Amino acid sequence: MDRLDNTIRPYAWGSPTAIPHLLGTEPTGEPQAEMWMGAHPGAPSRTERGTLVEVIDTDPQRELGDRAVARFGPRLPFLLKLLAAGAPLSLQVHPDLTQAKEGYQDEERRGIPVDAPHRTYKDANHKPELICALTEFEGLCGFRHPLRAAALLDGLDVDSLKPYVDLLHAHPEEAALREVLTAVLTADPDDMARTVTAAAAACDRLGGDYAPYAGIAHHYPGDPGVIAAMLLNHVRLQPGEALYLGAGIPHAYLSGLGVEIMANSDNVLRCGLTPKHVDVPELLRIVRFEPGDPAVLRPEASPDGEEVYETPIDEFRLSRYVLPEGSDTHDLTRDTPQILLCTAGTVRAGEHPLAPGQSVFVPAGEKTEVSGTGTLFRATVIV
Repeated sequence: MDRLDNTIRPYAWGSPTAIPHLLGTEPTGEPQAEMWMGAHPGAPSRTERGTLVEVIDTDPQRELGDRAVARFGPRLPFLLKLLAAGAPLSLQVHPDLTQAKEGYQDEERRGIPVDAPHRTYKDANHKPELICALTEFEGLCGFRHPLRAAALLDGLDVDSLKPYVDLLHAHPEEAALREVLTAVLTADPDDMARTVTAAAAACDRLGGDYAPYAGIAHHYPGDPGVIAAMLLNHVRLQPGEALYLGAGIPHAYLSGLGVEIMANSDNVLRCGLTPKHVDVPELLRIVRFEPGDPAVLRPEASPDGEEVYETPIDEFRLSRYVLPEGSDTHDLTRDTPQILLCTAGTVRAGEHPLAPGQSVFVPAGEKTEVSGTGTLFRATVIV
């Protein structure tokens, strides 16, 4: 079992206080957006044996277990994060596995460098993800019913939005959503900037259900993503609640602290709320224009005290243990690799005491007992 030393990424949208507060450290004044736990080459966790990438590469069979290597190859298939949003993240979607492979191979054939700003596919993997709230957490997830989106836009009383309102009343629903998103993202930039400015002023004046979009527009003035965001469901998670985000589901995180887990990929197609490249044709190929209410996940408890967040993929499995004072020791031994993260209290994993924000990597098959008082998240795979 290896204690992890993890990198904190200072993305501009990060909260300057949420992660330091959890870790019990002094804020630096700079944004601290994500703390990465895993073997992603961009910021692998460090151990006394070397980086987690080096540790796994030395003996994948021992570290990951035979079944995980046979299923996913000689790499850790998930990345675990603490995510602290102090401002909205970009509005985005992720491809499915087939789309990712096709897109990656196409850009490789065309000779687009992987680090080029107009490159879309950084790898050939999909990127399903799960976010579990540690504090109240706000986000956008999936398309609203078109009539609900039309009512929201119509309530702003902005003349340049009226054509979109009319389109949203058309049928079938998926075609209406596609046509409106396409129109928003391909509109004349100057015209759209004026529309966004007028919509933002109306949102600020009206408040209530419009307040989140006033906040988004404050961070991204004139961005067409502000209008695109109004097509999506606004979601507020309470601590312990989660969202699963599969392929093609447009989403954005707005504020809050959470534990995020995802397949080990960096494939993101952006819809807006960003200065980065937006590949509109490819985005429209990937997005699933299916309206519906987002499914908020709550953990399913098992007799041994493990609370599991069920998802339909195998690259990761996230669960938690809420350990009351005086609780029994739990045996977490498993024949797959694990990362254990403490988020509250003091928990002991093997010989390692873990305070909030501290984590360990557990090789496959290693005897693992946990005890203490607090909350422990467990990340592994399904094979």
